[in-house]
Amino acid sequence: MALVSQENILDYIPQKPPIVMVSELLSNSETQTVSQLYLTADNMFCANGVFTEPGLIENIAQTAALRMGFAASQLSGDANPPVGFIGAVSKLKIHSLPADNATLQTTVDVLNDIFGITLIKGTSRVNEELMAECEMKIVIQG
Repeated sequence: MALVSQENILDYIPQKPPIVMVSELLSNSETQTVSQLYLTADNMFCANGVFTEPGLIENIAQTAALRMGFAASQLSGDANPPVGFIGAVSKLKIHSLPADNATLQTTVDVLNDIFGITLIKGTSRVNEELMAECEMKIVIQG
């Protein structure tokens, strides 16, 4: 069972439709977060039957945002998720593009968190097949 369902996902991320690239929060710990995204042909990042590279990157970033929003709600009960920005993307490898009817599972591992900057490693898979991986620096506003 998901920690956060598709019906409540908008309570934990600052993004709003049509730029929502996470469907559920499956698990969350101090150092790891796992999300799921149900891909559909009408997703703005789907083209020619596949979920494109910018969508994979945005999905990893939003999984990191979901982690922060969920943690903030657990600490303070605050319904306003923190806003963050991608400071840098590195070590990006796109292995394959998922079909527009797939379920994408994304894992974000926190590598370092200091002075409002979080370095994460993100991996996205469909049925255990690696689709994409990268590192990101995420900067939290304010």
